Amino acid sequence: MVGDPVWDVAVVGGGPAGLAAAHAAASGGARTVVLERAAHPRYKTCGGGLIGTSMSMADARIMVPARDTVSAVTFTDIGRRAFTRHASDRPLLTMVRRDDFDFAWYRAAQSAGAQIRQNAQVRAVRQDSDHGTVVLADRSEITARTVIGADGSAGVTARHAGVTFDQQDLGLEVELAATAADRRAWKGRVLLDWGPVPGSYGWVFPKDDQLTVGVIMSKGRGADSKAYLSRFLGQLGLSGRTVLRDSGHLTRCRSLDAPLRRGRLLVVGDAAGLLEPWTREGISYALRSGSWAGRAAAADALDRYPAAVQRDLLPEMTAGRRLLRLFTRHRRAVHAAMATPLGWRAFEAFCRGELSMANVLHRPPIRAAISLLG
Repeated sequence: MVGDPVWDVAVVGGGPAGLAAAHAAASGGARTVVLERAAHPRYKTCGGGLIGTSMSMADARIMVPARDTVSAVTFTDIGRRAFTRHASDRPLLTMVRRDDFDFAWYRAAQSAGAQIRQNAQVRAVRQDSDHGTVVLADRSEITARTVIGADGSAGVTARHAGVTFDQQDLGLEVELAATAADRRAWKGRVLLDWGPVPGSYGWVFPKDDQLTVGVIMSKGRGADSKAYLSRFLGQLGLSGRTVLRDSGHLTRCRSLDAPLRRGRLLVVGDAAGLLEPWTREGISYALRSGSWAGRAAAADALDRYPAAVQRDLLPEMTAGRRLLRLFTRHRRAVHAAMATPLGWRAFEAFCRGELSMANVLHRPPIRAAISLLG
């Protein structure tokens, strides 16, 4: 039998999803603890491009540690057919390093009243009808009325909740020291390259004294991913730059019927497999799902959380799956579409958070074009 919980909410994981959850729960008056296996600030493999949806949530809660703002995008198709489009008025993306960004959320969650325990490795979760208990590596236990899982798609909480994934991709990324010439060439501009394997793409993101260069494609093609990244760097003339970090990560997108809740446990962000399937953008999904879960936990109204995800995120993910299938089959058509006023305006609006993926597909000209392509 479990006694009265010490905590109202225990959050497993101190990334954007977990810290947004902690901030929301603590702001709602819940006694909140965050259990983070590392220590902030810590490096996290991530492109670090914040779309408008992420910025609208972050700006109200933190001072966003921007390294650059992006107003131009260069598109290439396997390194060829390059063209650049410029934003009509205000920037499209804000570039951050994840150690900076997560640390800003760490401070915000603390300021809201959450306690954050670092170097706290979670080994297991168990629960009864009234409480959840988190078991740490040192065998100590944290008991709370609600547990929020934000420890990634391979974490303990995703397994406990029974989350399943139907799309898995491998991302490879290098952080390069930017020369003065690099800074001039890339300031305010990103590059997106449609890759040689169906569904793959590469990117260059500027972050002041660093460039983030990466590629992503479906899991199981590690050799192809490495070859693409090497060739991509060579095409860009970046092969000789000093490599500050070299890393890889898996992104996993949830199955349509994967659970978001199991009893007193809610899973958010990557742990729930919440990300945009085509671009694999996940920060906006992490911040939104984390905030919703934190508010639901503070109110002890846990059913509100899956309802919010079903209403606002799953339609976007369904649209993203359709666009990924289109991109996989018709890469060159997608490339050509970005050069048109309609395609560019839709891309701009998505980046700024003015247009969701679902709304993109509802626009009559785009719907007609997709139907024409099958």
